[in-house]
Amino acid sequence: MQSDDLVLLQQFREPATKEQGFTGIIKKYQEKLYWHIRRMVVDHEDANDVLQNIFIKVWKGLENFREDSRLYTWLYRIATNECLSFIEQQKRKASISMDEVVEVLSNKVKADSNFDANKLEWKLQLAIQQLPEKQRVVFNLRYYDEMPYEEMSRILDTSEGALKASYHHAAKKIEAFILEH
Repeated sequence: MQSDDLVLLQQFREPATKEQGFTGIIKKYQEKLYWHIRRMVVDHEDANDVLQNIFIKVWKGLENFREDSRLYTWLYRIATNECLSFIEQQKRKASISMDEVVEVLSNKVKADSNFDANKLEWKLQLAIQQLPEKQRVVFNLRYYDEMPYEEMSRILDTSEGALKASYHHAAKKIEAFILEH
């Protein structure tokens, strides 16, 4: 574990410096987590809501963090699970098919001014939204976060071989989508 993470955890575990330690964790990981979430749920407002829920869970669960893995890995696991839960809630709430969810997410990408500046990035985001959830998570972690398969394996509780296959299939689907559109 990184030494600055150890310092933040020690601060968090001391009553006098608990808030300082938690604020340090937020400052260190907030932006990385935000963009991980944003690529999953697309919408800025939704990403902020999910991020807030993640930090609430972190606050409640950090006392029990056993340091079996890096803090970063633990946070990404919480973030990924929270994103998948959010997407499932959205599907249930709207009681629509997965194709319709993909269409809604694609429309959010189209309407987002951040993606207008770069057509290839825009196409890439649309292609990513077409992927099944598991492939989307794997692709985002590997492509954007440049996360090693070993780390992804700990976050997603999946074998490295399965993750490599998911990434390969996702990349092929994205390539085909971009060539078609």
